[in-house]
Amino acid sequence: MVERYVMSIDQGTNSTRCILFDRGGRLVSVAQREHQQHFPRPGWVEHDAVEIWQNLRRVVSEALSGSGTPVDTAQVAAIGLANQRETTVLWDRRTGTPLGRALVWQDTRTAPLVEELRERPGEEFFLDRCGLPPSTYFSALRLRWLFDHVKGLEQRAKDGEVLFGTVESWLIWNLTGGADGGLHITDATNASRTMLMNIRTLTWDEELLAFFGVPRPMLPEIRSNAETYGEAVALLPGVPITAALGDQQAALFGQTCFSPGEAKCTYGTGSFLLLNTGTDVIRSRHGLLTTVAYKIGDRAPVYALEGSIAVTGALVQWFRDRLGLINSAPEIETLARTVEDNGGCYIVPAFSGLFAPRWRSDARGVIVGLTSYITSGHLARAVLEATGWQTREVVDAMNADSSVPLKELKVDGGMTADNLLMQFVADVLDVPVVRPMVSETVSLGAGYAAGLAAGYWPDLEVLRRNWHPAARWLPGMDPGHRESEYDNWQRAVERSLGWIRRPGSP
Repeated sequence: MVERYVMSIDQGTNSTRCILFDRGGRLVSVAQREHQQHFPRPGWVEHDAVEIWQNLRRVVSEALSGSGTPVDTAQVAAIGLANQRETTVLWDRRTGTPLGRALVWQDTRTAPLVEELRERPGEEFFLDRCGLPPSTYFSALRLRWLFDHVKGLEQRAKDGEVLFGTVESWLIWNLTGGADGGLHITDATNASRTMLMNIRTLTWDEELLAFFGVPRPMLPEIRSNAETYGEAVALLPGVPITAALGDQQAALFGQTCFSPGEAKCTYGTGSFLLLNTGTDVIRSRHGLLTTVAYKIGDRAPVYALEGSIAVTGALVQWFRDRLGLINSAPEIETLARTVEDNGGCYIVPAFSGLFAPRWRSDARGVIVGLTSYITSGHLARAVLEATGWQTREVVDAMNADSSVPLKELKVDGGMTADNLLMQFVADVLDVPVVRPMVSETVSLGAGYAAGLAAGYWPDLEVLRRNWHPAARWLPGMDPGHRESEYDNWQRAVERSLGWIRRPGSP
């Protein structure tokens, strides 16, 4: 019998990956290509959507041929996509040409508009409808900025000439034919991050569309996360595309957090902690986001509370590339272990402001506690601890919002290879931290959803049985010391929030 596989496409902030998984959820083949990051002005972050599509074409071919024994297209049971969320792509409906570069979720050019929205109509207007506060993070504000700054764009959108989507929409459109009949769709998780979807009905909200001035004809159709959307025409002719999820919801699915109270945190460029809240829409009162976790076919949607941290792995990259104190990211653990503690030094990495639970785009990064005693080892330790303390702030907010306190945190992402960091996270949260055998949980989650919709796997319980722990860190820090250190971190954050920008500064 010929073995069949599920293909997962993980289009992330820095790269595009294609992975084949077998029935045991084991990685069979992987291919990956990075794409260029464009920073045309301070605070602006852009990607080339055409480059991303071209990279996808390459990695699909490489994944099929890279498993030892080449895999035929007929052996691919289904395709699932996961993607960087909130990144905004506009393209010409007729030609398929992007209208400029994609504006990335990290981009902060809409900060002045955020401040206006907080004043009028205020956060409650948005929280009641889409579960999201005004922030540079979300797609609708980027759409509005483009309409205001690109001559003639808004009228072209009203005339039906322009299509909008996050990256999964762009890729599915191209996979299914592009300008020659491609499907213009999105999924409920990505739509929930635009500030345009009603969080309860999972449909485009007329009041929000009117407020932002977004014409309905440019919007994709909202579909569930696991169903047959259509068949690929390009790259994998005839293979059904059966799943799409935002990357963090895909990681929640890949970690098999299917029950209320289960949570995961993905540690990458930023870090994202999601708590499954079941079919209840829980309105956060402590600075978290209410978001769709997943929707399988015609079943009721499952929701989550999310704490989004803008800068974690990006701080290590800054430490490496801007300060030049290490040559590779893994070296930071070795350097941090040369000292016993942070020496009284704390770093708040508010490079793009602060996300959850504070949502302050005006915050700026600070280093406090510098003395002549501080070495590069202390700074390295402060870099890692910044990720732990930011996680603690999010978990405190989740415990305040949820009736069930966090008892265990499942983790994934590149930073989980750092044992010192993971032990610190367990210590400051005072709960066990667990990493699974398959670390590519974003890709696995997209594959699981695709295979579930295609009948490759029969139910969620089979997916649960595929999950196995690879490493576990247990808390051990003295409670008094932990809370004292946390107080110091909080004081550092207040310095970050008290930063006063001079006229003309970024």
